[in-house]
Amino acid sequence: MNLPGEKSTEKHQHSMSYSTTKPRLILHGGAGNITRDNLSPGRYALFDAALRRIYRSAWALLEKGATALDAATHAVTLFEDCELFNCGKGAVFTRDGTIELEASVMVTRNYRKRACGVVLVKRVKNPIKLAREMLIRGETDGSSGNNGSNGDPSGGPGGAQGHCCLGGETVEKLAEEWGLEMVDKDYFWTKKRWDEHLQGLKGDMEEGEYLTQGTVGCVALDRYGTLCVATSTGGLTNKLSCRIGDTPTIGAGFWAEEWDERPLERMARQGHRAVSGSSMGLGNLADGLRNMLGDCIPNLSGYQSIPSLPTFSSEKEKSDRKIRAVAMSGTGNGDSFLRLAAVRTAGAIVRFSPERSLASAVTQIVGQGGEMQRSAGDRWGSGEGVGGIIGIELVDGKGDVVFDFNCGGMFRCWVDEMGKEMVMVFKEEY
Repeated sequence: MNLPGEKSTEKHQHSMSYSTTKPRLILHGGAGNITRDNLSPGRYALFDAALRRIYRSAWALLEKGATALDAATHAVTLFEDCELFNCGKGAVFTRDGTIELEASVMVTRNYRKRACGVVLVKRVKNPIKLAREMLIRGETDGSSGNNGSNGDPSGGPGGAQGHCCLGGETVEKLAEEWGLEMVDKDYFWTKKRWDEHLQGLKGDMEEGEYLTQGTVGCVALDRYGTLCVATSTGGLTNKLSCRIGDTPTIGAGFWAEEWDERPLERMARQGHRAVSGSSMGLGNLADGLRNMLGDCIPNLSGYQSIPSLPTFSSEKEKSDRKIRAVAMSGTGNGDSFLRLAAVRTAGAIVRFSPERSLASAVTQIVGQGGEMQRSAGDRWGSGEGVGGIIGIELVDGKGDVVFDFNCGGMFRCWVDEMGKEMVMVFKEEY
């Protein structure tokens, strides 16, 4: 299934996908210094309604068999068309009074590029559609310098070559050639954002006021076992012109990947779950034993050689292989995400420590007292280090929705394990 007027992505449904995977979906609409004092019940109701509307629209696509790519980019397109959020029509201004948009998309499989970002976008109505086009057209784009010579508009001259991130006039020219909707720069202007811009320049923002720095994003899992993350933002209020944030930077504000979980890795993960009731997990137990024995056996302490990965010795072992996958989108202070390569770091924790869950990795990065907060040092409290992450982990053919944040609030919408539609901004119900 594909969106109206767009290329089908059905041919990319993977033969290794789980035929019985239950789709999952989660959205975020920004994070930051959100409190009950600066978010009135009336304004919260507007966010609640918008998040539910966007969620239900994207979920309807997944239920009909749409790919995760189609569903996630559709959700973010609706975000970009809604003035409530810091992207597209509701984006914030730079210090120079201009609007510069960023968007990105990444999938766990099926596309050669897998990830694409666009930056310094000023005239494309929906930057997320532009990122999606770069991803899809990458299947026929030449990867060499001349980008092919067959005249095919989808892959020959005029394509994006093998590039995963493009910006400014170059990418907007491609958008026009590809038939995406272009708008005048005034289209993105909104009074609320302009007032925030002027107040910020004067330095007269009220203490405790929620100054928008929230990126929007969607993570989707389709019935074919594919994950997609789509993210879009206007960046930080009064950012310097030409600033590039985490949203279009692969591994900083978005990430998606899958891998074959080997039998021994799966045993380690399942073994960890078996002792999860204990305060000491499998990894900690192994570390403790090594440290204790290291006093008696010197070779067990200090640097150790890395053991080689197990090889498959039989067809049965090959058939026992299971796909594990993660996808995440971040929101908050982008420069902090950039310095930590935040979402890729969370993904790496899960991939290379099989006993860890994505939920625990996300909390380690953006939970209270986590790596993001600690990265701010004594600047914590000024907005630095603030953020949140949403994601989905696919394990044993089942998708688990995860999220955490270290700030006042993060707008988010998902359906819980009991099938209840949830919209929240704080840790507890509004």
